[in-house]
Amino acid sequence: MTSTVVPVTTTPAVVPPEGLTGRARNTLSRPWASAAALVLAVLWTLPTFGLAVSSIRPARDTRTSGWWTFFTSPDATLDNYRAVFSDQGGGLGNSFLNSFVITIPSVVIPMVLAALAAYALAWIDFRGRNLLFVAIFALQIVPIQVTLLPLLKLYVGAGLAGNFATLWISHATFALPLAIFLLHNFMREIPKELIEAARMDGAGHVQIFFQVLMPLLTPALAAFGIFQFLWVWNDLLVALTFAGSEVRPLTVDIANLAGTRGSALHLLSAGAFVSIIVPVTVFLCLQRFFVRGLLAGGLKG
Repeated sequence: MTSTVVPVTTTPAVVPPEGLTGRARNTLSRPWASAAALVLAVLWTLPTFGLAVSSIRPARDTRTSGWWTFFTSPDATLDNYRAVFSDQGGGLGNSFLNSFVITIPSVVIPMVLAALAAYALAWIDFRGRNLLFVAIFALQIVPIQVTLLPLLKLYVGAGLAGNFATLWISHATFALPLAIFLLHNFMREIPKELIEAARMDGAGHVQIFFQVLMPLLTPALAAFGIFQFLWVWNDLLVALTFAGSEVRPLTVDIANLAGTRGSALHLLSAGAFVSIIVPVTVFLCLQRFFVRGLLAGGLKG
């Protein structure tokens, strides 16, 4: 009795081709890409490092040599920071506090208004909703410069010129189109079944907004908050136009310091380094939400 052996043929597993994301990930993870990223990071950080070193060097050393000579003849002092915050050096103490008073409400106000408007545009069906959203989005292309003079005339006519309210209103107005766009697109990514389930349980718009959507909006709110904080904190144009002498922020005083003390580089370095500490700290604390919230609000419409 003979037995026939049937050969078994094996079909090799079909490996799906890598997508664009996979190829990009593999390329960026190679040693040469990591080395290039490291070089770029060093070059990007070098000016800030030089600014920090210059801010702690004595005035005579800053005027006679570059910051890199600090390592051959180290001589550090905090007199520059003391002079900057004193009335004789620059008096940045009050303007430093004014920057906080200006920035925090200028971030919170558009964030609250944009969240409410984005919910209405995303989940409340009313006539002209899409047209209104397109109009709001189109406001992002309007240059800020063309609005400064009309706003200033309105503030002067209303008796609001030169105080904090003008800065809060201006920054909130300029930020609303971008904020509504980001938060609206983020809300549209939330599954519709989640909203319908909340409505089936008897929840109204207020409960849905605060109890269902708000916990999910943290990445988008953080992304916009970082953008707005950096924008307002570093703003000079709006502050020069609307801020009075008693409410001027840090950027205005640093600009004045540069104009009146062009030879006092040690004071300019200390003042500039003080101005970047706060935004860098805010970004580092919220950076884990930044990319996720920005992509979620910018990829879908």
